[in-house]
Amino acid sequence: MTAKQRPEIKTMANLESAFAGESMAHIKYRYFAKLAREMGDEDTARVFEATADQEVMHAFGHLDLLYPKATMTAAKALQIAIDGETYEYTEMYPGFRATAEAEGHAAAVAEMDEQIGESKEHAAQFRATLEKAQKRFAALAKVEERHANHYKAQLAKAQA
Repeated sequence: MTAKQRPEIKTMANLESAFAGESMAHIKYRYFAKLAREMGDEDTARVFEATADQEVMHAFGHLDLLYPKATMTAAKALQIAIDGETYEYTEMYPGFRATAEAEGHAAAVAEMDEQIGESKEHAAQFRATLEKAQKRFAALAKVEERHANHYKAQLAKAQA
């Protein structure tokens, strides 16, 4: 089935783009609020902050459709985060870095190097959290199995 036959594919891509736009607007408006406040313009800072808060709610609305609560687990969320951070440090930032280097933009090269390191750290943190959760769930499964076996034994005694 092609994308033309499955319009939801384009819809999901549009939701991803809309989420990215709302997220960028949120951060941009927070930054503008910071600048306005530094310039002594408190009223403008508050307008930017209020709008930034609304942008977050718009982004959450898009996320509700992209990652429906009914389909999400902590493990799935962690894997999505690991995949995203891994993409950032293996492909995205190295590519951006190469472009910045080719254009002679030293500050951007330094920024990309910093982001590569931080993305690696984030992926490692998410990976460690996922592994810890998987161990907890494995231990819990063993406990539940013991309980089930105990109940089966008790049932067998009661039926005898």
